[in-house]
Parts: sequence; C-alpha cells; structure tokens
Amino acid sequence: MLSSSSMVEQPSRIKSSGINAVSSDVLRSNILTRVDGASLAALSCTCINLHSFSSEESLWKQQCSLTWPSTLDARVQSIISTFPAGHRTFFSDSFPFLEQNGVMINNLPPTVECTTELVSAVDIFYKGEVIFSKVHVTETVSGWFLCSPMRVDLVEPKELISTRVSLVEQWEGDTWKSDLENNLSLSWILIDPTRKRAADVSTRRPVSVERHWLTGEVHVKFSTVFVVGERKKKSEEVEFKVTVVLAAFSRRGEEKAEVQIREVSLVAEDMEGKNLGGKGSLVILASALGMERRRFRVGGEEEGKEKYKEFMERKTGKADMKWRREKETAMETAACWIAVLLLGFLLCFYLFIHKNIMAIMNKLMK
Repeated sequence: MLSSSSMVEQPSRIKSSGINAVSSDVLRSNILTRVDGASLAALSCTCINLHSFSSEESLWKQQCSLTWPSTLDARVQSIISTFPAGHRTFFSDSFPFLEQNGVMINNLPPTVECTTELVSAVDIFYKGEVIFSKVHVTETVSGWFLCSPMRVDLVEPKELISTRVSLVEQWEGDTWKSDLENNLSLSWILIDPTRKRAADVSTRRPVSVERHWLTGEVHVKFSTVFVVGERKKKSEEVEFKVTVVLAAFSRRGEEKAEVQIREVSLVAEDMEGKNLGGKGSLVILASALGMERRRFRVGGEEEGKEKYKEFMERKTGKADMKWRREKETAMETAACWIAVLLLGFLLCFYLFIHKNIMAIMNKLMK
C-alpha cells in the first residue's frame, strides 16, 4: 500500500488546441480578413469565439466593399449604418439570391406605403475587375413614377461609358458570346432605406447574350423571375430584367477596339411582355425584399439561367396560344361578315326577283 508521501502529484495542464490555439490578433489580421463573405458567415457559426470575432463591423464593411464597390458611396454607407447589424445585415440581405416562388403581394407590411425611394447600387465586372460602378436614387412617391412603366436607366441616351476592355479578336470572331457569358457579371442591389432591407435582383451571370442584327451592338441580359400571387387568385410570373448594351469602337489607325457601355437599365415585364407600372413593381419588390427565405449563391447562377429558359418557353407558348386565339377569332369574325354579306346578297336577290315576278303577274292579269 502506497503512502501518501510516496504519491507524486502531477497537475493537469489544459492546453489549447485547434483554432483556440491561434491568438486573436492573428485571427483578426491574417485569417478572417482573407476569407470571403460566405466563408466568414460559416465561420461565425462554429464556436463562440469565432462568432465574436466574425461579427466585427470592419470585417463586413471590407467584405461589402470588395464584393460591391458601389457600397463605398457615401449615401449607401449612410443607409447601411441604419441596418440592425450594419454591413453584416446588408451582406446577409444582398449576397443570397431572392426566392422566386410565392411572392404574396397581399401580405405586405404597412411600411411599404412609406417607401419614398429605392437606391440602386450597381456593379459590372469583367474577369473579376470592375468596369462600371454607379449608385442611382429613384423616388417612388410621385404620380410620374406610380403611373408610368417601371424603368431605371443608369446611362444617359447619348452617353458612352469607357470600360478599358479590348475585345478585338473576340468581338470580330465567334468567341465573343462565350467570353461574355463566362467573364461578365453584374450585381444590381436595390435598397429600401425606409424598411432597412436590400436585395440583389440580378442573376449575377448573364442569362442571354445576343448581338443586334442591325447595329452590331451586344445586348446582355440578367433576369430574375418572380411568381406573384394573391389569395384566391391565380399566380402570375413577373420578370425584372437588367439589360446591358455593349458596343465596340476603334480609333483610326488602331487595330484594337475598345468596348463601351451604352445602356444599363432595369425594367419589369409580365408574361405578355408588357411593362409593369411603378406602383405594381414597387409592391412586388417590397414583398420580395421583405422575404426571409433566400437561396445560397453557390450554383445559383446556373439555376437562374435555367429558370430564365423555362420562363421564356412558357412566355413563347403563351404568346403562340394568344396568337392562335386571335387568329381563330379573326377567322370567326371574317366568316360572320361573309355570312352576313352573303345573306344580304341573297335577300337583295330575292327581293329583286320577287319584285320582277310580281310586275310580270300584274301585266298578265291585265
């Protein structure tokens, strides 16, 4: 039996292991500043320490400015500062894709009527480099906006925006389409300062790239389709479409042609291609911005393109059906008119014959 004096006490030492062994300074300066926003959000869910470090406002401000350079605008910064958690809330609103199904426009909060303006923060990238960045404010209370078709233009009619991008080989050859599809990206963040919500209404990657047959300009489209419905009413599909028009210009004596931006616009259209008014568009956007359920961005670009193709197939099918109905109606109307004319002719012929027969009979009776 061992005596107490012979027992050797070995004090237990708890050593830090894993991420806890890294100092907070190293985490803040060398690790958390090097990850993207999605990874930073994932790290904040792993443990209490990382959640505390990942919640710092400076980190999320850096993520927002790197992802969307337009957020560095003073007006946008002022609006973001009013969000519940500042740049972190703004990033969580703007980075995921909006859920496109089930936008119920009769479940809106009363604050939608108090929305006096929508702020657009738009950035266009080519091969990861920003070539266009602009902030635009659209007032939403005047009769002109509420009653006119919804349209936001960021480039003046005669304005040309230089991109410092040369695509002479791709532009003249057949590779320009795939080049733009793979390397061009756009984000159009709509911000509601009243409700302190934001969302990206773009698909990030183009859903359609086509060259105009007459002008030679390239029309790049980004589209988000919402299934809009009301209680006890049939759902309809509404498309918020962003169009970027590119043109190539070369100076005399130079072989390279510089790509310039001629148009950057946002419109809202229904299944028949008709532009929605400002009031209806504002109601749909307010409902979409207020949705809590949003989709993670990974793989969302391809999903958005597939949804756009399906939407265009349904849109074309509906247009064909409408054309057939109009054709059938026109043929029925034409048939009715022919029948009326034929009956009128037969009636006139009958009266003419009857009149002549009666005249002949009167002469015979005399």
